[in-house]
Amino acid sequence: MQHSRVKLLAVKTNEQYAIAQEALRIIQEKTKVNTIPTIPIAVSGRHIHLTQEAVDALFGEGYQLTEKVPLSQPGQFACNEQVTIVGPKNKIERVRVLGPTRPKNQLEVSRTDEFFLGVDAPVRASGKVENTPGIKLLGAKGAYNMTEGVICAWRHIHMTPKDAEIFGVADKDIVDVEVSNGLRPLTFGNVLVRVSPKYALEMHIDTDEANAAELPRHSEGVLNKTKGSAQLVKRKKRH
Repeated sequence: MQHSRVKLLAVKTNEQYAIAQEALRIIQEKTKVNTIPTIPIAVSGRHIHLTQEAVDALFGEGYQLTEKVPLSQPGQFACNEQVTIVGPKNKIERVRVLGPTRPKNQLEVSRTDEFFLGVDAPVRASGKVENTPGIKLLGAKGAYNMTEGVICAWRHIHMTPKDAEIFGVADKDIVDVEVSNGLRPLTFGNVLVRVSPKYALEMHIDTDEANAAELPRHSEGVLNKTKGSAQLVKRKKRH
């Protein structure tokens, strides 16, 4: 059982009591990040988000994606549809499409996938696909050439505004997340915080990152805000 560093606050007057209460509040605030609830961690395998133009080319004109299972983020779902991705070196079949359709095509792969395919995918936040490589897609009814959109997803945490208030962070903050699990505990650094009323609390990492920590299903991490405001501000300029 862990014990607080503050053993006893002995007071004699109302003024001393007020000072003691304020001191306790400050101590609690400083340790707030380490004492708040843990965050569910979801391991994200390779997947692709498609525009309607790409869907039409791959599955037929006017085709609508069909839901297989809902995802943890509200309104998002895994589709029955799958595609083959063809890189300069190799191809990967049965890559799951996620819905609904988006304004930009985006293929999210791990570093292992990247090396296998022969593409140089940068680490990016979702939606930031400018100056990223493209790739060829094969579907049930045709092919489609993505001109850009292949990325390694920047590990991130989805939060509601209420969650952000509880954790003491804001949208686009950078945090560290400690994961203690068996023989391979580690700290994930440079984790991007995304805040929206449309989100549900969850951290997303890829399969390489999960394997490094030997994470089982339904893992949780403890949020630790990155120290150093200069570093945090500099990182924010990346997106």
